[in-house]
Amino acid sequence: MATFGAGGATTSYEEFENTDLIICWGSNTQECHPIIYNHMRRGVKNGAKMVVVDPRKIDQTKKADKWLPVNVGTDICLANAMANVIIAEGLQNQEFIERATENFEAYREKVSGYTPEYAEQITNVPAEDIREVARLYATADRAILNWTLGITEHHNGADAVFALIALGLLTGHVGKYGSGLNPLRGQNNVQGGGDMGALPNRMVGGWQWNDPEARPLFEEVWGAPLPQKVGKNQAEMMEAVESGEIRCMYVIGENPAQSDANELHHERLFSGLDFLVVQDIFPTKTARMADVVLPAAASWCETEGTVVNSERRVQRIHKVIDPPGEARPDEWILQDIANRMGANWEFETAEDIWNEVRRLAPNFSGISYERLERYGGIQWPCLDGDEEEISDITPQEQLAAGVKGAKESGEETATTAVARKTELGTKFLYAELWGDVVERRAPFHPVDHEGPVEMPDAEYPFQLTTGRRLAFHNTGTMTQNYKKVKDPEELLEICEEDARALGVEDGSFVKVSSRRGTVPAVKARVTDRVRPGLLFMGYSFPDQVPTNVLTINAIDPQSGTAELKACAVKVEPAA
Repeated sequence: MATFGAGGATTSYEEFENTDLIICWGSNTQECHPIIYNHMRRGVKNGAKMVVVDPRKIDQTKKADKWLPVNVGTDICLANAMANVIIAEGLQNQEFIERATENFEAYREKVSGYTPEYAEQITNVPAEDIREVARLYATADRAILNWTLGITEHHNGADAVFALIALGLLTGHVGKYGSGLNPLRGQNNVQGGGDMGALPNRMVGGWQWNDPEARPLFEEVWGAPLPQKVGKNQAEMMEAVESGEIRCMYVIGENPAQSDANELHHERLFSGLDFLVVQDIFPTKTARMADVVLPAAASWCETEGTVVNSERRVQRIHKVIDPPGEARPDEWILQDIANRMGANWEFETAEDIWNEVRRLAPNFSGISYERLERYGGIQWPCLDGDEEEISDITPQEQLAAGVKGAKESGEETATTAVARKTELGTKFLYAELWGDVVERRAPFHPVDHEGPVEMPDAEYPFQLTTGRRLAFHNTGTMTQNYKKVKDPEELLEICEEDARALGVEDGSFVKVSSRRGTVPAVKARVTDRVRPGLLFMGYSFPDQVPTNVLTINAIDPQSGTAELKACAVKVEPAA
């Protein structure tokens, strides 16, 4: 958002299949985003190279041309070192930099000290490997750089994202087919949640909360004045609970009592609220602490509406079965409560709500239910264009022409360009950066390396990093209720050298402790996926293995995200 003006992946899934290089940085894409990874696999079969940047030897490294085993929390140093190589060897896209960016000289000065040899000492990545991948990225005709929670769940995660975006600007790998910068979303509607205004500083469609152009429109449509100050993100809300400023909370489809870092601290905060309402489909830990629970029909087959996925594609959701018992769709629960508080909401269908979104947000104005049914999904932005401009060829022929033309020339065909702006939405973003006149330049944001807040020491000698696993998701609210997964349990990944020193065998139970809490018993998995000193655990079995009692609540001031990816722990054999 800060660089380009919009928050979302710049490419489509299709482009993974038609690119030359795919970099997955801090993203275990194979396990955590398997649908996206299928497109990447097709790209590899079509000749694309793949680079994996991850502290663990995840299964995806087996398919990769290069694996950079970066130390946890040193991604900024690695990205700056790659930029150092690209600039030192004159591999940057100077024409694109001068045409479409600003603040390059400050960025050049910042990365000048990050030589590969200096970065090797901090990141654990050999200097020659840094040079190799930097050259590979800079010289590729088309390259897509992807990241996710391995980058963002740090106390300086936003700075790490700036460092990765800067690599795209430096090489011109953005704004054209087969090249882009992609934050992969962790769930099927994370992008849609942000697009619908579920952020304290953003309105529906990405408008800034205080945008002078947007406020009159929203106040007219909503028939109410907007707040005069920005709201709080989740981390700020919990600080306000601790100070007593917030005494009531309404939690919808979230399990923060278990998903947030430093779980025991958050449990005390939720217990101290005067009034807690939880709206969910299963009895989560947060729901068990609530004064009122509203059973919601939020499962994919029990409600109507839309979702927006990682490639900005709006898709229709159709109700297949009626919700059980007293469960009701989320939007109708909210409308009922609003009207009992004095509002006069008159939505009768999910389409009515969507049409209000289209009225408020230009990015969605051309995405009608009729078009969604016709095409099966449309990528925003899709402006409300004149459908008469579309030729008589079928949508399938339009798509095929666009792919063929893009592969051959790197540009869309004239037919597809028209379709892209009306019926089919926008396959990739920021093509205007390559135009004759660039109205909004993309700024470089120079950033410095800063390691994790809590590093291993004599008392807590191991570094713990956390993440998701293929079969289970987040705090297991839904996936733990899927009974066909055999013997589900959490595991502590530990290398053979560390296990031998602790007297721990594969399959034996260990106790893991941090300065915040203890997991009394978790089964050890002795593996080569982690290096000496590094441990890994998931957090999908919070009742049996409450991983987040260990993690540290160090917050990124820019994003409000906690440092779930790095904390210091000790390990002992369990009784």
